[in-house]
Amino acid sequence: MESDTTVRRIKPFGTQNYVAQDDDGSRDRCGNNGYSGDPKRKPEVNIYLLREGLAASLVSVFILVLWGLVHLSLQQLVIGKPTGEFNAVRARRHLEQITSVGPRPVGSQENEVLTVNYLLKQIENIRHETAAGPHQLTVDVQRPTGSFSIDFLGGFTSFYDRVTNIVVRLEPKGGTQHLMLANCHFDTVANSPGASDDAVSCAVMLEVLHSLANQSTLLHHGVVFLFNGAEENILQASHGFITQHPWAKQVRAFINLEAAGVGGKEVVFQTGPENPWLVQAYVQAAKHPFASVVGQEVFQSGIIPSDTDFRIYRDFGNIPGIDLAFIENGFIYHTKYDTADRILTDSIQRAGDNILAVLRYLLMSETLADSSEYRHGNMVFFDLLGVVVVAYPARVGTILNYMVATATFLYLAKKASLPGNGGGRYVRDLAVATGVAVLSWFVTLLSVLIVALLITLLGRSMFWYNHFYASICLYGTAATGKMVLVHTLAKNLYFGGVRLVELGDLFFDVSILLWCCSLVWLTQQGLCSAYVPMLMVAFPLATRLLLANEFKHRGASVKYSVLYLLGLALPYVHFMFLIWVVFEIFTPIMGRSGTEIPPEVVLATLVTLATIFLSSFFLHFIYLARSTKWILAGLGSVFIFMFLLVCSGLLFPYSGSPDSPRPKRVFLQVQSHITRRHIDPYIPSLTRTFVFPTLEVNCLFLSTPLLQHTTRTFHNLQGEVESRDSGLWINSFDYTAIQHITPHVPEINDSVRTHCREDRPFCGYPWFLPVKFLSKKNWYLPAPEVSPSSPVEFSLLSKEETSWGTVKMTFSAKGPSHMSLYLMPHRGASLSTWSFGDGTPQFDLSGEYFVFYSHGLDAPTWIFWFEIQPPRDPDPSGPEGMISVAISSHYFFGQDQRTAQLEEILRRFPTWTFPSSWVSTYDMYRY
Repeated sequence: MESDTTVRRIKPFGTQNYVAQDDDGSRDRCGNNGYSGDPKRKPEVNIYLLREGLAASLVSVFILVLWGLVHLSLQQLVIGKPTGEFNAVRARRHLEQITSVGPRPVGSQENEVLTVNYLLKQIENIRHETAAGPHQLTVDVQRPTGSFSIDFLGGFTSFYDRVTNIVVRLEPKGGTQHLMLANCHFDTVANSPGASDDAVSCAVMLEVLHSLANQSTLLHHGVVFLFNGAEENILQASHGFITQHPWAKQVRAFINLEAAGVGGKEVVFQTGPENPWLVQAYVQAAKHPFASVVGQEVFQSGIIPSDTDFRIYRDFGNIPGIDLAFIENGFIYHTKYDTADRILTDSIQRAGDNILAVLRYLLMSETLADSSEYRHGNMVFFDLLGVVVVAYPARVGTILNYMVATATFLYLAKKASLPGNGGGRYVRDLAVATGVAVLSWFVTLLSVLIVALLITLLGRSMFWYNHFYASICLYGTAATGKMVLVHTLAKNLYFGGVRLVELGDLFFDVSILLWCCSLVWLTQQGLCSAYVPMLMVAFPLATRLLLANEFKHRGASVKYSVLYLLGLALPYVHFMFLIWVVFEIFTPIMGRSGTEIPPEVVLATLVTLATIFLSSFFLHFIYLARSTKWILAGLGSVFIFMFLLVCSGLLFPYSGSPDSPRPKRVFLQVQSHITRRHIDPYIPSLTRTFVFPTLEVNCLFLSTPLLQHTTRTFHNLQGEVESRDSGLWINSFDYTAIQHITPHVPEINDSVRTHCREDRPFCGYPWFLPVKFLSKKNWYLPAPEVSPSSPVEFSLLSKEETSWGTVKMTFSAKGPSHMSLYLMPHRGASLSTWSFGDGTPQFDLSGEYFVFYSHGLDAPTWIFWFEIQPPRDPDPSGPEGMISVAISSHYFFGQDQRTAQLEEILRRFPTWTFPSSWVSTYDMYRY
């Protein structure tokens, strides 16, 4: 007799599909395996098949219960009762005091004086309180100057002058040779109080410092608490510490506290590089663990356009560390809504408990002193609903992964070798079924992307920004319905003569095979994230083997179905947690990812991939169900309803609700036109300085419009002013551009649409960061000229030919705390060296050079130089000379930040926008 695992056609290929209707009560419970041939012929086995309603109910309840567990775990911020070692109430008072001064951009009184004085006062109080204890506390205020290049955002160079670091060293009174580093930053972006990013981390560090300084047990090692004052200027202060401070040479490892959202749980999203002992320390010590190596590998792949001080310590200090960040509610990250009241005290408590425990563990560990001895290999780590962390060396993970893969292939090989499967019959059937499954993926993804394209063309993009579950109802039902439809058609039209129990068994094997292939591939790539497919293979396979007899004799009974789902619970609940993390991070990012990335395509793809992955082991039920017509009808009805609802425009993307704001982010700049005037050309024997009173306002819509009132001046090769203008430069930071703004501010419409001037550095606009490749749609609304009280002073100090054929040009610049320098060599010319970083010019994605400059208080004049190789054959169609140099200034605070015109137009923006505004200038010169 043939094996019950053999896929057999009981009727010829091409016959009609099985009959789903029931003739009597007995047939309602027991099926004939889908065989609808000769009624006089008795089927070979009489087993249970799933009712359509029961199958749908079981899967729906399973998904909803696990999703509920994920959300319940996220709400449980603190597990158990606090030990009392970390005082969250006192930390909250620090948080409220730090944020009470308002936004704290680098160079402002709020950042350089008020916040610094508050932190120093609190540190001095701790030192006085603990002076009689076994530890000593040393404080140093560092104001470093330096420069470095980084490939973040396509690549640019950073120069900083006298930014502020508060460095606190806690160690035994006898001194120590080895130090841990704990890092936070107290500066903010303009117009945001920065409670989560990153004042709360500094408040937590103050309280951790207080707890460690007060403990009676002598620490084995010392710890440096770095309160850095220039992280939002793209990691400048951390670079100043790790490359220039004398204590940096003794640092053996670090913990960095950051934020990509507001409140919630702080997640460990990267560690290392290598140094598995750091992960082990977190696993051993953390009171409320929340970590995943998947996040680490995704973040370090560059998919997420962000970076932290972790990178500076890793790349410039060669120091391993742990990076933690709040990730929830990224919609209000870097906006005015990032306030202290939105951070729960329990969030502060859990962060403090974790950091205090991990620091104490490392400071008492002998590993820190000999960390180089443990600098090998990576760690696989992940938590289960925040209750427990699983961690093991990557080499152990590789062995475990291959063991699971081997067990899977042995399982499949045993099936192929059973009697009745001779001649590779089972292998052929498995290959065909795998092809059907893969085909269903592509058909599903294509279908959902077509829906996303229609939504985009209808102008309803980002409807889910304020209604996330609407995207699940639209794209999720479309993906699920298409998957079910494809497999239903395959079951009825191609596998019409095959017993359903055998098809169910076969497609379970397909799911196991596909997950196993991904397991092997990820393991071969050396990715620790391979543990995910390992779980998705090991648990279902073990469950299937344990239920083999039940399935063989009774088929898809209720008992089998329930036990089968229970066996999937652990890998599925963890996988659903990872899905939550993906959407929690990427959904808000779509609100600040520029005009070039269609968000519907991104979100529809993510929803479809999540559906495909989650449905893998539910294909089993599609083939064990007697029918799917009502499931398809229900999914289709929900999809049609949601599609019509979205098309009606009732789901508005943004919200100004104080409880749950979803603001829009836009960039707007004003320019005014001035008659041409003449300035004497540059004379090599003289140093001539040009001072132009110009202004620009920048409003960043991170869910807000970015409004920038700007004045631009363009000079030709002779030093004459070719043109000068002033106006509002509008640049959307999400895909919907200005379509929702125009009804409220009619002047901002497509009639003022402008295009990039390729003959001007960075299109002739004062970009704060080199992100023009993300936002290529610009609008330009004329406005009156305005002048800051402290205009930028820019001059060419010298210009000389070198003996090796280059031209060395030296410049000076003096202006506000934030300036951007753009260099655009003309065709045939090239930069050979300059005074920044390591001396090697680094260009961005467009081939231009971007230098980001900032300074603290009382900075001297900025002097820099570069050498350029002139073109051998100048391009007659291009701009004159060999290089275009432009400098823009940004007034983030003080009396120059606002103008009457700016205030007037800001009042007209709707409540669901958050204008982050400042003044800027742009001056361009040809040489």
